[in-house]
Amino acid sequence: MDAAKQNEMVQLGHILLQVGSLLMSAGANTGRIRITITRIADAFGYRTEMLISHRTIMLTLLSESDEHFFTNLKRTHPHGVNFKILSGISRMSWRVVAEKWSLEQINAELARLTALPHYPRWLTLTLVSLAGAAFCRLANGSPEDMIIVFAASFLGLLVRQETVRMGFNAYLCVYFAALTAALVAGLPLKLDAPNEHEPAFATCVLFLIPGVPLINSFSDLIDGNIQIGMVRGINGLIIAFAIALGLSSAVIIYQI
Repeated sequence: MDAAKQNEMVQLGHILLQVGSLLMSAGANTGRIRITITRIADAFGYRTEMLISHRTIMLTLLSESDEHFFTNLKRTHPHGVNFKILSGISRMSWRVVAEKWSLEQINAELARLTALPHYPRWLTLTLVSLAGAAFCRLANGSPEDMIIVFAASFLGLLVRQETVRMGFNAYLCVYFAALTAALVAGLPLKLDAPNEHEPAFATCVLFLIPGVPLINSFSDLIDGNIQIGMVRGINGLIIAFAIALGLSSAVIIYQI
């Protein structure tokens, strides 16, 4: 293998590690990460071997003759959910195959995707709070209960965002958010007639439910990725425990 081909392998290896890291951090399951990386590598004529854990991706890139290889690993960023990244990288991988993209084109597209702005903060707070109010209505909450849940979800999510920004432990951030939402929703329950605002108190923390980690955990376990599936499942259970602890703390404070 000449120097130019070796350099291409090294550059492609780093690009694929970046792709895997972005997908993992954006909420992709293990199968999707493996398929996307393999699709791009195949387009350049290389084979891949991967070891994917919750916080690290190890990749080996092999030439057709197996005489040359590239091996490296990359730590992933803290996990969240970013559908812009997920859909953007998926579309990019298919265009790499169909249009024979160069490494420079892939790098440019990755730079564009990572530079995409998030939704405005006020919009996220408002829409998440509206979703919480809608869940309250599904639980037979009154219009007053829906207003309570809107306020509780808004303040709870605001507290979570601020504690994340200040660098608190991720599970503590969930606990503080759940406690804030439960304190807001529990106050009318404490002051008014007993059981009058129970739907509001019961649904005020639904915006914190770890849906993506639990879904990915189930998906990974079904696909045979037992280790990372168990890690993601335990992560989801700890988040659920933090939510329950926040609700319990509010119950103890208000004696309700």
